[in-house]
Amino acid sequence: MGVPRHLFRDRRTAGAALASKLRQFAGRRDVVVLALPRGGVPVGYEVAEALGAPLDVFLVRKLGTPGHEELAMGAIASGGTRVLNDEVVGWLGISDEVIDAAAARAQVELDRRERLYRPDKPPLDLTGRIVVLVDDGLATGSTMRAAVQAVRQRGPAHVVVAVPVAAAATCHEFRTIADEVVCAETPEPFSAVGLWYEDFSQTSDEEVRALLEEHAARLEAGGSP
Repeated sequence: MGVPRHLFRDRRTAGAALASKLRQFAGRRDVVVLALPRGGVPVGYEVAEALGAPLDVFLVRKLGTPGHEELAMGAIASGGTRVLNDEVVGWLGISDEVIDAAAARAQVELDRRERLYRPDKPPLDLTGRIVVLVDDGLATGSTMRAAVQAVRQRGPAHVVVAVPVAAAATCHEFRTIADEVVCAETPEPFSAVGLWYEDFSQTSDEEVRALLEEHAARLEAGGSP
């Protein structure tokens, strides 16, 4: 089978394409865009710019399976939420002690990023608001699943999961988890998120901070929603 054609040049162009599918939320004062760092932030930046909505990060870390770190056995999110992939945990017989150790290591990185990305500002108040959760794509969805559960605990009125590209089955599954799901593209066969980007290089911490600061300054200059 040949290599699939790229759908997007990079995450910024993917964000612009996704934003075009979210026009119904433009200009609303009750909308907040939360991007999953790091790769979701350039996507979320374009969405927030198009909607005229505040942009913040929502920190989630995948819990990799020992010896197979790319295989997610679960994820943790800001606020102490932990979501496990029971099928993977059961299949590999992963103990609670191993899960706890992985979660503790992931928490260290969550805390570091919290200090780095939001040094002087508290998280946005989500009570009663429409929260648009953005990432650069969905494969298994374990990270986004943790994000949805954690966001629910902060009292939003409506949770939208929005990504430029996703596995069709995962996109469908999220319709039972989120209030609304927007997957701009669902190519088959899917394989991996990065295949659909010409440039899928890692987003740096510096880029995350710069995008957050740039959007906040522009929003403040134009009047906060």
